[in-house]
Amino acid sequence: MEFKLEQPPINIGADISNKSFEMISEELKDYEKINEFDKGQQEVISRLIHTTTCFDEVLNNIYFSKDAIKKVQKLLLNKAKIIVDVNMIKVGLSDFYLNQYENEVVCYINEPFTYEMAEKNKTTRSYAAVVEAIKKHKDEPLVLACGNAPTFIYAAINTLIEQKIDLNNVALLLFPVGFVNVVESKAYGRKFCDHFDVAGIIMEGRFGSSTMTVATLHAIYKLIKDYDKDEKYNGK
Repeated sequence: MEFKLEQPPINIGADISNKSFEMISEELKDYEKINEFDKGQQEVISRLIHTTTCFDEVLNNIYFSKDAIKKVQKLLLNKAKIIVDVNMIKVGLSDFYLNQYENEVVCYINEPFTYEMAEKNKTTRSYAAVVEAIKKHKDEPLVLACGNAPTFIYAAINTLIEQKIDLNNVALLLFPVGFVNVVESKAYGRKFCDHFDVAGIIMEGRFGSSTMTVATLHAIYKLIKDYDKDEKYNGK
């Protein structure tokens, strides 16, 4: 039997992205759950579905604290540092947005002092890295974004409280994935956000990923200003 070469039906990146979101929007009509979310939250949800193809998991596990998107936007507009648990998030974030809003991404996971502190205190490197990052940038707006290591969440919350950080200048985006400490860490994050009225977006349960963390930030950036309407930019 002869093998015939084929070409993709849609071959342009922007066209693929637009078609994907059209399909997501159409399929979401079958999910009553989507009506529980406002338009901004629906934009974040659509982007999370876009990066995972998982409708039920996203819709049934996403948590938004009150006015979370607006609060995160305010921090980003105030040149917030984005402290992340893994370099995968740092690499995935759009330079266009980071440069546009002057948001530096901070990841100390591979720094020599992180290895030293982790060994000294018998913690994970993710724990040690976020402690040092918060201490260094404690007087600046902070978006703490986690997509992999649940110990990051415990370290972030405990350090924010111990360092008496102004929690009005803080937001948590929590999307770690896995089995050990994952569900519990996210529950701790939600309890913290609810108790102190801290901006938080959390993918509860075991589900999550670094790519979902990136997708959430890109959706929030796009809600500040949709550059696709004014110029040909499709780098989210």
